[in-house]
Amino acid sequence: MDTLSIYVKMFNDRVRVMNQSNSTNLTLTAQDARNLHADIFALLSLIADLEGKLQANSEETIQVTMDGGGFK
Repeated sequence: MDTLSIYVKMFNDRVRVMNQSNSTNLTLTAQDARNLHADIFALLSLIADLEGKLQANSEETIQVTMDGGGFK
């Protein structure tokens, strides 16, 4: 997913309009809710995959040894 999905964008636009009009309700059709749910789940899945890859890469250990040299 390179960009936000169309259903997430549509939801964002509807919330923005709701806020601008000082409305207190936002209604979604059942199909809109299903589509938004599917897109949110896909985004969460992508985040989980990326976190797993990040953790796998961060397990590399870097060892540093210092002897202090000739300090007197």
